[in-house]
Amino acid sequence: MDDESDDCRNLIDQNSPKRVPSTFDIDDDPHFRPPIQTFRFSIPKFAFDKRYYYILAAALPLCIVVVFFSADIQTLFSTNLSSPLKSSDSLSDRMREAELRALYLLRQQQLGFSDLWNHSLLVQSNSSFNSTSSNNLSSNSASGTPSTEDLKSAILKQISLNKEIQNVLLSPHSSGNISEEVGDAHSMGSFALDRCRKMDQKLSDRRTIEWKPKSNKFLFAICTSGQMSNHLICLEKHMFFAAILNRILVIPSHKVDFQFSRVIDIDHINSCLGRKVVISFEEFSEIKKHHLHIDRFFCYFSNPDPCYVDDEHIKKLKTLGVSMGKLESAWNEDTKKPTRKTVSDIESKFSSNDDVVAVGDIFFANVEQEWVNQPGGPIAHKCQTLIEPSRLIKLTAQRFIQTFLGKNYIAFHFRRHGFLKFCNAKQPSCFYPIPQAADCLIRVVERANVPVIYLSTDAAESEYGLLQSLLVLNGKPIPLFKRPPRNSAEKWDALLYRHGIEGDSQVEAMLDKTIGAMASTFIGASGSTFTEDILRLRKDWGSASTCDEYLCQGEEPNFIAENE
Repeated sequence: MDDESDDCRNLIDQNSPKRVPSTFDIDDDPHFRPPIQTFRFSIPKFAFDKRYYYILAAALPLCIVVVFFSADIQTLFSTNLSSPLKSSDSLSDRMREAELRALYLLRQQQLGFSDLWNHSLLVQSNSSFNSTSSNNLSSNSASGTPSTEDLKSAILKQISLNKEIQNVLLSPHSSGNISEEVGDAHSMGSFALDRCRKMDQKLSDRRTIEWKPKSNKFLFAICTSGQMSNHLICLEKHMFFAAILNRILVIPSHKVDFQFSRVIDIDHINSCLGRKVVISFEEFSEIKKHHLHIDRFFCYFSNPDPCYVDDEHIKKLKTLGVSMGKLESAWNEDTKKPTRKTVSDIESKFSSNDDVVAVGDIFFANVEQEWVNQPGGPIAHKCQTLIEPSRLIKLTAQRFIQTFLGKNYIAFHFRRHGFLKFCNAKQPSCFYPIPQAADCLIRVVERANVPVIYLSTDAAESEYGLLQSLLVLNGKPIPLFKRPPRNSAEKWDALLYRHGIEGDSQVEAMLDKTIGAMASTFIGASGSTFTEDILRLRKDWGSASTCDEYLCQGEEPNFIAENE
């Protein structure tokens, strides 16, 4: 082996050219010059070897495939690995949010049970806690039943709240309709309860009087106090007086009073009784051949002014050609402290053989109040009520409800203008700060389960705007909707426009009353005759609900200003 190596080395040395020493020579022997063949992988050798071209040609497609899949794998990892992490974070966030929401609702449920417990103790100590000054809200004045219904409603509310808590806790894990999985308190079999059901008015128990007037005997209605609502109540009481005295009632002329023919249907009253019991002033003028004389003018009230009629009203009557004798006081009666009177009292003091008699304003009269205020009124008739909105207004209200509200809505009469001083003179006051009013509204909305509130108000935009911003239930705003101004693109008010009564303030007020009377639930203003007239219509039409109430009923304002 050594001889062959030496021969090979000598052969290479003999054939190789002489090489100049280089700094790259690394042999220990300074006289040793390594052969060139020791640099087997030199660049010249590699560059011109065809085998490397073949290897590169074969490896190039493989490199492309490796680069392609390495990029796809990176994308694959970036989506399939990072996405679960993000999804996990998102689920964790949703679960944390749901838990916080559930804790809040559990706190609300605890407060609800506490209120229920305190209320039950209060009812035991004072059985008349829920009674009110108005017999229109009989759902809160009867004994026994109200506390039972309130208890049922409160329990159902807590059941609904419990269902909501379940929905909240399940929401991060559910992709379907949660309400279908958990269920609804309104369809819970034995727990089902109509919390705001219609009231049974027991019309079969009505006490009535027959109105059979003599054809030549007339009662001239005089109404002077307050606005339209006051005058309608006054007119209703005049009808009762006319029935007691067997006289035809003469509706006041629009030249001395409101234009009643625009807001109520006079012919409807006659058709309900099947005879002529009410006539217009114009018809009365034709019957009397323009000889318009009031034979006797009785004063129901003597204080503060005789007949509660001022000189301006007397002048207007005389301008119409109506003459009259001296005002007569039937008794000593004050409008601020009216005493209870009976049918016998009216018959004894106001009966007369004269053809035409007048009774001064009787808005404040307290005559058979329970009888007068019963559903349908005190007079026997075949209709739901005698004094109701005209058919044009009723149809317009129906079209408005179909356009904007639907059948399930709360109507809210929010009296504010001039109400602060009026309410603070009462004990307790009925003027509530906006945040307190919002809390009271939310409780009724939650109980009635309605999607929208129809607002009838004389309040400034600053007041009802703040009220709207505070009406939030379970994180969702409760729409507070006012009747919008006329828009030619909307057709719900076309009837009023075609008959030329659009824009009339009294027509619009009666339209608001009608919408309020047709609501599934009504919230009114204590002390307002506008509210009282709506309650009368609801009672007569059978739309009164067990949830109807005055705003913040049973509460006092949490802040009351001092008197002047």
